[in-house]
Amino acid sequence: MEFNNFVLSPIANYKGKLYNLPFNMNTFYQIWNLKTPDEVMKKIYDQIKNLNIDNPTNLEEQALKTVGKDVFELLIKEYVEKQWNRSCEKLPPDIIKRLPVRFTFDNNYFNHRYQGIPIGGYNKIFDKMLDGIDVLLGTNYYVNKIFFDNIATKIVFTGPIDEYFGYKYGALEYRSLHFEHEVKDVKNYQGNAVFTFTSKNEPYTRVIEHKHFEFGEQDKTVITREFPKDWEVGDEPYYPINDEANNALYERYRAEAAIHSNLIFGGRLGEYKYFDMDQVIISALELVKRELE
Repeated sequence: MEFNNFVLSPIANYKGKLYNLPFNMNTFYQIWNLKTPDEVMKKIYDQIKNLNIDNPTNLEEQALKTVGKDVFELLIKEYVEKQWNRSCEKLPPDIIKRLPVRFTFDNNYFNHRYQGIPIGGYNKIFDKMLDGIDVLLGTNYYVNKIFFDNIATKIVFTGPIDEYFGYKYGALEYRSLHFEHEVKDVKNYQGNAVFTFTSKNEPYTRVIEHKHFEFGEQDKTVITREFPKDWEVGDEPYYPINDEANNALYERYRAEAAIHSNLIFGGRLGEYKYFDMDQVIISALELVKRELE
C-alpha cells in the first residue's frame, strides 16, 4: 500500500477572518502581529499572569494557560462549546492537550515523521486486510448473537461497551455528528482539505473538501459540512465525553467486561476513549501482540 504526501494543515475561520492551525507562529502573527517566539511568549504571560492557573482543572484553564486569552476567545471557546454543547469550564483539560502549540512557523497538524493518505483511499487497505475473509454487512450482531458467539473462541467487539451490556448501569454519553454533502460546480472550492469555523454564528464546525486529501483534479468538487449534535441511544456515537461521571460509569462496564475472558473490547467505543487514528492502530497492534504471545 502506497501513501501520498498529504499533510494536514487546517484553516480556522472566525467571522470571516482566517487563521492557521494548529496554533503556531503564523497564528500568533495573524492575531497579534508579533514576529518572534519571545514576543509571543511574553504576550501570553501578560494575559494570564493574574489568573493564577498553576494546575488547570478544566479545558478553559488549560487553554488560557497555554495560548492566552485572545487565542482562547477567537479560536477555542465558541468552537469547543459548539462541538461539545458544554461550557469550557465543564470539560476536562485533556481535550485541548491533544492540539499542538508551536513557537515555529509550522502549520503541520501532526509531529509524526511519516504522514499521508493511502493512494486510492483507506478502502484499499481494508480490501487487502479482508481479502479471503468472510464479511457480513448489514448484520445486527445482537439479533444473531448466539450464532456469532459460538463460531469463535473469542469475540472482538468495537461497538459501544455500554450497549453490549444492555445499558445495565446506564448509558455513557457521546457527541454525535450530522453531515451535509454538496457537489460544487467549481474545480476548487476552499483551497484546503479542512476549514474549521470557530464562531458560534455558524452551526457547523468544519467544512471538508475531499479532493484535497488526494490532490484531485476533477472539474467539480465535493464538500461536507459537519454539524455537532446531541447523542441519544440509537444515534451514531462519535466522541466519548470523558468527564468524571462518564469515566466512573465506564469503569463499571470495564470491570464487567474483565469477567468475560472470551471478550475483547477495542476502539473509541469499546474503550470509551478519544483515540486519534494512529493511536487506535497502535492499540490494536498491541492487543494482537498480547493475544498471540
